[in-house]
Amino acid sequence: MVDITRGDVWKAITAENFMVIGMVTARGEARTAGVMHAVHDERLWFTTHDRAWKTRHISANPAVGVTVPIAKRVPLLPWIKIPAATVTFAGEAEVVSLAEMPEHVRDALLHGLDVSDGEEHGRIVGIGVRPTGDFVTYGVGVSAMGMRDTEQAQGRVRAASVYA
Repeated sequence: MVDITRGDVWKAITAENFMVIGMVTARGEARTAGVMHAVHDERLWFTTHDRAWKTRHISANPAVGVTVPIAKRVPLLPWIKIPAATVTFAGEAEVVSLAEMPEHVRDALLHGLDVSDGEEHGRIVGIGVRPTGDFVTYGVGVSAMGMRDTEQAQGRVRAASVYA
């Protein structure tokens, strides 16, 4: 098992801008969505609108699963296909208004988008995900070649600095 720290994992997550969030519908069906994220204060943030199915599902059940894929490449041989490294964790999600999001996170996610006229599709909201339990990693902190040894490429470290 790779020796990895919580800081290493947060650094890997922060360097990426895409994650897959898993949630459960009111009927108990699993759903996932790919979203662009930004990190602030040990929380991953993304935006959506208040009428979106993601917002409804997370509002009803804030327990989510997250996977952050991390692209791997062989230096000087970028055409060789290598599976992405991953960070996976369980978390608690919270839907908040844009005003409640950290300003720099809102700016990073919206890139100056004018959100004042959102009545047609709903208002844009923020969703913050705070990891709980452990980060489970594969390929983080090892070379692309090191990913061939599945036992050595795995890692696990506490996700939160304080458990709720």
